[in-house]
Amino acid sequence: MSARPTLGARLMKLLGLAVLATALLAMAFRAPDRPLESLVARWGPPPSEFMELTLSGGQTQFVHFRDEGPRTELPPIVLLHGAGASLHTWEGWVKSLSATRRVITLDLPGFGLTGPSPLGDYGNDAYDSFLLSFFQQLQIDRMVLGGSSMGGELAWQYAARHPAQIAALVLVDADGLAVPSELMPDPAHIPNSRALQWLAGIFLPRPIVDRNLRDLYGDPAKVTAAVVDRHFELALREGNRAAMVQRLAQREPGRHDDLLARIQAPTLILWGGKDRLIPPVAAERLHQGIAHSTVQVFPELGHVPQEEDPASTVQAVHTFLHSP
Repeated sequence: MSARPTLGARLMKLLGLAVLATALLAMAFRAPDRPLESLVARWGPPPSEFMELTLSGGQTQFVHFRDEGPRTELPPIVLLHGAGASLHTWEGWVKSLSATRRVITLDLPGFGLTGPSPLGDYGNDAYDSFLLSFFQQLQIDRMVLGGSSMGGELAWQYAARHPAQIAALVLVDADGLAVPSELMPDPAHIPNSRALQWLAGIFLPRPIVDRNLRDLYGDPAKVTAAVVDRHFELALREGNRAAMVQRLAQREPGRHDDLLARIQAPTLILWGGKDRLIPPVAAERLHQGIAHSTVQVFPELGHVPQEEDPASTVQAVHTFLHSP
């Protein structure tokens, strides 16, 4: 008659299985950083440009941007992407808008090919200072400024702080307000720790990227393999995953609500009616806070309407820009 295994033996067996499972997961989802040079050919071909931007403190920031369309007397259009995205999110809009207007898109620090900030600061004040330096480098003193999600938050706060530079403002599912979210993590629950940044820099399951993107679309079937590839590969750019953890931890929703009343520019607020990350109630709050604003909601679209249906959403921008 065989002896029954002791509690210690059973625990050791369970521990061994846990170690094995962890090892298998590590082999399956280990995704090391990729050097910039390995990503440029696919994600930064012409008309992409690159610059070494001198920041206000004297440090330099590598920047990936595109400057397209004819130079005319009209103010250029500058478009800012959201967290985890890149300038590619605007490609549908740029194709249409750049037929008659100068359009500038860029990868913000911490994202896309631009990569991490030398300051390690992803708060809104740091982004405001970065944008000021970027516009000075390109000699842009007046513009139509647009932004999606985090980029929308940076856009409306920049418009409030630098009103003389803003001819018009376009906000697409913009972040920055304290509204209940089905998907957005609470910054208080994201420890800004080196351990978490280290883990983020080692593991990135592609299925998680796929699922997260489908959560952002009104129609998940519109998420293609190419869209997943873009987000997955650019997230692997050296330093981007740690920067994303820092940005999420440094979000301060609701902190700058008082700036809304300082926005003077005519403002178009576009929203996806099926946005689960930042619900349409935020559009109404922005409209109430910004004096010269209008709202258009696209009932069947999600958090990134400029990607999900660029044709319909950019038409709203054309109409806005050509209105009195």
